[in-house]
Amino acid sequence: MTTRPVHETAIEADPQLPTIRITREFDAPVAKVFRAWIDPELVGRWLGPKDLTTEFDTWELRTGGHYRYRQLRGGEQVAAFYGSFHEVRPDSRVVQTFTYEGVPDGVALDTATFEDLGDGRTRVTVLSLVESLVNRDMILASGMDRGVIEGYEQLDEVLAGLD
Repeated sequence: MTTRPVHETAIEADPQLPTIRITREFDAPVAKVFRAWIDPELVGRWLGPKDLTTEFDTWELRTGGHYRYRQLRGGEQVAAFYGSFHEVRPDSRVVQTFTYEGVPDGVALDTATFEDLGDGRTRVTVLSLVESLVNRDMILASGMDRGVIEGYEQLDEVLAGLD
């Protein structure tokens, strides 16, 4: 049995800015990571905590497109999210808004960048900008770190199974 290295997920908040920076390395080339990031069938297999499933109502991933998805536990909806894709550059970056329906005034602007590290490895950095330090701190206190970390662990599994 081959074991893959476990990569740490860094979640950082600048004390002076209403931002959250999430950084993670993956043992897969940029094109494969980007594909898993944008293909709704693949995204649904890794996004969020391990005990939730994701269903997409809309997923129009293109510059000017939009999305809405729901996360369920045992068939019951526990959360829904929506937003717009403002820029999609293949294998490079995705800029989107992100809104939790439970807090519709809490819109984040997320920029995901995909960096080729060589040797078939990729670093993904997501920078989220929110309205205030108070909003940022509420997001950090919400348990979002569990969803991000478990989601990226599931993304490792998805990437390992892709051709």
